[in-house]
Amino acid sequence: MPKYNLLALTNPIEGQEDAFNDWYTNVHLADVLKLPGVVAAQRFVLSDKQHRAPPFDWKYLAVYEIDIDDVQTTLTALKAASGTPAMPLSPALSPERMVWIYSPITGRVEKAE
Repeated sequence: MPKYNLLALTNPIEGQEDAFNDWYTNVHLADVLKLPGVVAAQRFVLSDKQHRAPPFDWKYLAVYEIDIDDVQTTLTALKAASGTPAMPLSPALSPERMVWIYSPITGRVEKAE
């Protein structure tokens, strides 16, 4: 079965970071995991150590692993659910966000021991 990663780059509304993180971790991840094909989710925060100097556009990243034959099924379900009672969006979530789907072009390469 094909594998995909959905990458979501987000920020909270200024002054609402705690509410944003509570909603994202305790509500939104579970809502997205209900979508067809989504099998795992993990959140990340931008590290203080970076390769380039600020400013940085996005503080938070969520990676969703998707295993499904037709990823459009997942995207259609996401579009239909987003902002509804099935997947409420927090008022602490900035409306500016980026969401991309990536599919692997190589196998996973690990460091040889």
